[in-house]
Amino acid sequence: MKLGRLNHVGVATPSIEASIAFYRDIMGATHIHEPFDLPEQGVKVCFVDTPADGPTGGTQIELIEPLPGNTSIAAFLEKNPQGGQHHLCYEVPDIHAAKAWFEGQGKRVLGSPRLGAHGTLIFFVHPKDMGGVLTEIMETPKAAH
Repeated sequence: MKLGRLNHVGVATPSIEASIAFYRDIMGATHIHEPFDLPEQGVKVCFVDTPADGPTGGTQIELIEPLPGNTSIAAFLEKNPQGGQHHLCYEVPDIHAAKAWFEGQGKRVLGSPRLGAHGTLIFFVHPKDMGGVLTEIMETPKAAH
């Protein structure tokens, strides 16, 4: 297993609209995608692009707002009412091989690979097994490379 590209930083927010205004007006973001619902995950999502100065392009910020009934993001926001960093997401070439590798290392994989917001398979690894950071593992989008 080799660490892949940091695809995005997930930021939980009580209001995507307020977060969009912050990233646009305060942080100077110039490319903010249209928010969309991802009912399978129980969230509304909006990607904010960072500048693509490096050889692999920019990293995104994934704004995530819970939809009604989402208990995990809602619980995060109860502890952090203003929102904040929720997870880091790294790319891998083969999601199933990565899942088997993490499990072989004794890491707690949270659920089976499922379709994520980029339209590619993802899974999460428990923060207690990842230095206190909820970690999303994402199969590299085929169109990205």
